[in-house]
Amino acid sequence: MTTTVPALGTRSAEGSALQAVLLDMDGTLVDTEGFWWDVEVEVFARLGHTLDDSWRHVVVGGPMSRSAGFLIEATGADITLPELSVLLNDGFEERIAEALPLMPGAGRLLAELAEYEIPTALVSASHRRIIDRVLTSLGPQHFALTVAGDEVPRTKPHPDPYLTAAAGLGADPTRCAVVEDTATGVAAAEAAGCHVVAVPSVAPIAPAHRRTVVRSLEEVNLTFLHGLMTEMR
Repeated sequence: MTTTVPALGTRSAEGSALQAVLLDMDGTLVDTEGFWWDVEVEVFARLGHTLDDSWRHVVVGGPMSRSAGFLIEATGADITLPELSVLLNDGFEERIAEALPLMPGAGRLLAELAEYEIPTALVSASHRRIIDRVLTSLGPQHFALTVAGDEVPRTKPHPDPYLTAAAGLGADPTRCAVVEDTATGVAAAEAAGCHVVAVPSVAPIAPAHRRTVVRSLEEVNLTFLHGLMTEMR
């Protein structure tokens, strides 16, 4: 794909330049939302419980504490939240050791952001141990900063992870483009004041003010992201 990209830091009189790109991980860059659900189903099966498929939309995109807590309450399983979190993280690590498919367009977008030296952060509700494993496939060199769900006082849908990432990159949140795949992540980014590009993975997401919905990361490049900042004026 050929693009014409404004130089980093170029601004109009209104100061509308894109300052940073903040990217979600599961379901956005890596095709792993299904992995999490499969692991949850397997773990609860070992505990003697069957998960209702309708619960998948409740737990997708949220922090481990919320999704695991919901499943314990819904099933009545005799297990603590910390114990379940360990089992889920262990199961997920086993899954990604076998395969870690990237979402269509993810590799190209990361390479383009790196080529033009756009400050980029990975912002995930997953725990640090999971992020570090995924980074071996995504390439840690693509990110100036990574924020894990267990490293902030409040994770998604609260704005804290995105505010932390923007501050760490020295960027104004209103000049950051966030790429997310779930309503939970979108809520976090919008609460932080960012412009959101939603690439729905499991459940539909509707367009809204400061929210652009696309079908795939293959539709997203730097020309597109800079255009969002221009339209935002």
